[in-house]
Amino acid sequence: MTNEEMLSHVDHTLLKAFAKWEDIEKLCEEAVKFGCASVCIPPCYIARVHEKFPTLNICTVVGFPLGYCVTEAKVAETEKAIKDGANEIDMVVNITDVKNGDFKAVEEEIRTLKKACGSKILKVIIETCYLTDGEKIELCKAVTNAKADFIKTSTGFGTGGATFEDIELFKKHIGPDVKIKAAGGVSTLEDLEKFLELGCERVGTSRAVGLIANK
Repeated sequence: MTNEEMLSHVDHTLLKAFAKWEDIEKLCEEAVKFGCASVCIPPCYIARVHEKFPTLNICTVVGFPLGYCVTEAKVAETEKAIKDGANEIDMVVNITDVKNGDFKAVEEEIRTLKKACGSKILKVIIETCYLTDGEKIELCKAVTNAKADFIKTSTGFGTGGATFEDIELFKKHIGPDVKIKAAGGVSTLEDLEKFLELGCERVGTSRAVGLIANK
């Protein structure tokens, strides 16, 4: 797989709390230059990025990074993000519902967010580092039933990130219309290529462009 092919699957990401405009601007310029799938940025920057880079595919996060805000708040975040110019929404599930075994509530929230997204892409972050394999399997079912577009491993702010084992588990339990995004801790080109070979359609990382640009 060529570097260009790999980068076309990368959500070039900067979600640090202290990200300045010049950092976001640089991220966007790199994404355009290297042909990344999207930039994944804080919601507060969407409108400004959309104005300066009108053709750039913008991804943002909702309920981030802990996921336990109420559904109505996530809907409001989603609607505002799309109005400002985002095409892709990466939502965090309510992990407290997961731990309480209320997968019906999780599924209903995902369905509600997908309705708010309309034709835009919804990716569902399940934060694998906090979950048992049984919980991951139940979430694969919830994401599939709610007709989200992607299941995503991690926020990058938890105690761990994407693993090859989790991608293999997802592939066994998601429906045919659900794609996979790996995120969190993808720090080498070898990792990036391996995740793509395992079947990930997207990889969220802040490092891939730098690794390739500095080769």
